[in-house]
Amino acid sequence: MEPLIKQTPTSSKQTPLSTGPLPRPGGGLMNSPLSFQLQQPLNVQTPNTQAIANVQAPLVPIQATHSPDGFEVDVKPLLHIVEDIFIHSAPTVDAIVSPGVLHGNAETLDHERTYQTNIDVVDSIAYLIDKLTCELACRCSGGGDAHSTTMSILNTLSSHSWDSKLMIALAAFAVKYGEFWLVAQTYNTNNLAKSVAILKQLPEILERSSSLKPRFEAIRNLIKAMVDITKCIINFRDLPAHYITIDVPALSAATSHVPIAVYWTIRGMVACATQIAGLSGMGHEFLISTTESWELSSMTHKINNMHSHLQGLLESCFKYIAEKKHVEAYQNLIHMVEISHIDNMRVLKALLNPKDDPLPLLDGASKRRVNLEGLRRKYVLLLISDLDIALEELSILEQIYNESRMHPSRTDSQYEVVWLPIIDPVATPWTDAKQKQFEMLQSNMPWYTVHHPSQIDQPVIKFTKAVWHFTKKPILVVLDPQARVASPNALHMMWIWGTLAFPFTTAREEALWKEESWRLELLVDGIDPTILNWISEGRYICLYGGEDIEWIRKFTNTAKAVAQASGIELALLYVGKSNPKDRVRRIINTINAEKLSHCWQDLTLVWYFWVRIESMWHSKTQLGRSPENDTIMQQIMAMLSFDGSEGGWALLSRGSGEMTKAKGPLFLTAMSDYTAWKEDVNTKGFLQAVHDYLKGLHTPHHCNRLVLPGFAGTIPENIVCAECGRPMEKFFMYQCCDE
Repeated sequence: MEPLIKQTPTSSKQTPLSTGPLPRPGGGLMNSPLSFQLQQPLNVQTPNTQAIANVQAPLVPIQATHSPDGFEVDVKPLLHIVEDIFIHSAPTVDAIVSPGVLHGNAETLDHERTYQTNIDVVDSIAYLIDKLTCELACRCSGGGDAHSTTMSILNTLSSHSWDSKLMIALAAFAVKYGEFWLVAQTYNTNNLAKSVAILKQLPEILERSSSLKPRFEAIRNLIKAMVDITKCIINFRDLPAHYITIDVPALSAATSHVPIAVYWTIRGMVACATQIAGLSGMGHEFLISTTESWELSSMTHKINNMHSHLQGLLESCFKYIAEKKHVEAYQNLIHMVEISHIDNMRVLKALLNPKDDPLPLLDGASKRRVNLEGLRRKYVLLLISDLDIALEELSILEQIYNESRMHPSRTDSQYEVVWLPIIDPVATPWTDAKQKQFEMLQSNMPWYTVHHPSQIDQPVIKFTKAVWHFTKKPILVVLDPQARVASPNALHMMWIWGTLAFPFTTAREEALWKEESWRLELLVDGIDPTILNWISEGRYICLYGGEDIEWIRKFTNTAKAVAQASGIELALLYVGKSNPKDRVRRIINTINAEKLSHCWQDLTLVWYFWVRIESMWHSKTQLGRSPENDTIMQQIMAMLSFDGSEGGWALLSRGSGEMTKAKGPLFLTAMSDYTAWKEDVNTKGFLQAVHDYLKGLHTPHHCNRLVLPGFAGTIPENIVCAECGRPMEKFFMYQCCDE
């Protein structure tokens, strides 16, 4: 097994502080900003530096002891051993003075650790650990000066990096501490330990448990503070140099503060070792002093303050690195989707499984977690939304999806849908309520879904918003089998043509529009088969909408009377308004109760009727069409203007192509004036007679309002009126309609 120190020889030769990178053993530069091999003067001022500033006096002599030779020690395995010693030492005096009572975790030592690695560490630095253990025992037993002892330890460790100095010193103290507690824990049950304990006067000391408790509590707190700050300093060393350099303010400040933190932490070890040595050799006389606990608590407070400051700098470094990684991942995503691949797995993994979950998806059919293999070399439709996706949208999309699954061999069925929920954890904290909302939506989806929104990294969230223009409304991004973007949003095509739009490319969209004309089938296709039956039967069909129930009563009754007088079959259908709410529901109930006309009982169909018209507008806009050069778009905008108006409206049709339409008051006037144009019915036909009369009623004075639901990047700067062709004035409207 590879030793954890590159070379074992050490040198006590003092060399001046270098200003360049240190050579690694075996070649290369030790230029990591995290190794603390180089120290800058302590002149970096950052928030909350008082914790360090008040103990800066000995910095220069501390730095003078630092002469690293470039050899590295992997301190993590050593830290594991030291933590085991501290964990399994007795936490209270009560655990010692009661025979047979050991530390609560003593029986649960983790024997699964790879101790061979730890043994390699000890083999390589055993001499140093033993030397420092003896030095602590001798100097601390003889009442030596704590500063001199600390500086001596630093000189002994001069060739090591700051984190290695700290860890090796902590290991030496742990040996001393562990030996004391090993005897204390077993002297009641082991004759050898009992004899050693008598020579160290431990029984006499431990009998006075009440006076020892504050002192051992203070020692335990100081040890915890020393371990915490040691871990923090080791974490600085482990920061990836690829993402952070010494010129980053947080790392620069930490690099300057580490030497003084190492000094005081080692000095804390000296203080603890002095207490243990005193207990072992001075008996009752040592117990009469009452100042030691306060001194230990003061040292703990000092080290905790330094740890708090360094931890804050470490968190700043973590944040800086995370931001750098996010930028890198985001740029990689942009690059990946711009090039062609052998298959789609690399891109799908980056989007759906950036955290390498072995089973990142939930199969909507089986409700089992699965990997990405079911998507390999297929068209993948990414349904991107937040948790506020409308149930109407899910209902219609599910219907279209299930119909395609009924014919799996058909070309237009060769795709998979994956729900990619975008929940920004910064802007929207995750709660139990959101978890329940997510699970409810996920359970209703028959397609694949990401197992949990937390799988989606911040770069993916940024990418969907910045590149694919996801804001609030759901979008359906289509990736072909080579992971190229076939459509940035195929939802409009899906609403208009369903799976007939497969493979959802712009070329397919253009081809479908070339086959279309402004006809009733375009408006109602896929919504209600009854209307298609009316068309094939040659009936006159009148669609009408709005929320004015008085106009609806007058119009439907008048229209039925005119149809009877003219001897035609007229089918009236109420299609409500976009975003149907309770008001539309109440109108439908009234229409049913008074038998005014046909209407859809399911508000989802009302929603679908209008969302298809909105989708037609967005589809045409994405293709660069405008009302000036596209007759279908003129008619679409007229329908949207009707929906945005305050009053009702009506559209009269027969067969596939004949249509006329007008706002509610105008159409009601035409129906009421039947006697004025009834003679034209015999010569022109009913629909043409109505159309001509409406045309005669029209005046140049009008006020049309067009409400366009926002889709990022699809709202044109200028829109002309569908009635007169003049540019419309633009306003911003924010609506919250909670009925």
